[in-house]
Amino acid sequence: MNRQESEAHVLREATADDVHLMLSWRNQETNRHVSKTSHEITAEEHARWWSAVRDDPSRRVLMYVREDLPCGVVTFFDLRLESPRSGAWGFYLDAEGLDGRGETLPAWLGVMREAVEYAFDGLHLDRLDGEVLGHNTVVRQMNRRFRFVEGTPRQELSDGREITVIPISLARTDRRQR
Repeated sequence: MNRQESEAHVLREATADDVHLMLSWRNQETNRHVSKTSHEITAEEHARWWSAVRDDPSRRVLMYVREDLPCGVVTFFDLRLESPRSGAWGFYLDAEGLDGRGETLPAWLGVMREAVEYAFDGLHLDRLDGEVLGHNTVVRQMNRRFRFVEGTPRQELSDGREITVIPISLARTDRRQR
């Protein structure tokens, strides 16, 4: 990817102006199906979440922007910025909009690349953790492509459904370089 292409795909801090987009994307069926919280999130729930995260030093909420168009959200949480530096992350995309434009795969690769770079080059983490649901085989394959390692699966009950949650992690020394 050349410099111009890289600048066309960026992460920026989310703002109050992004809250409605974040909620609409998070409530898309595709995203709810692969999330621990699968119910439709209300505006009140989302407002409480935004109020809690926007000034929390252990969290970052970023918008993924492609070609000047916001199309995804990356969250970093449980940030521990003393040595060893670690944190957890997750993301979701505007699945419906990207699918309609035929941009799902490039956006998915882009958001993962940008998020991993931000974690290690922006936050200077030593380890990046996350979770993936067991049935989400496509994301599990993509995680392996980015060199995330899966931990021991565990069963959880969430929103009235039993799910298999698989922890993932990526050490700074194991990450792919661009």
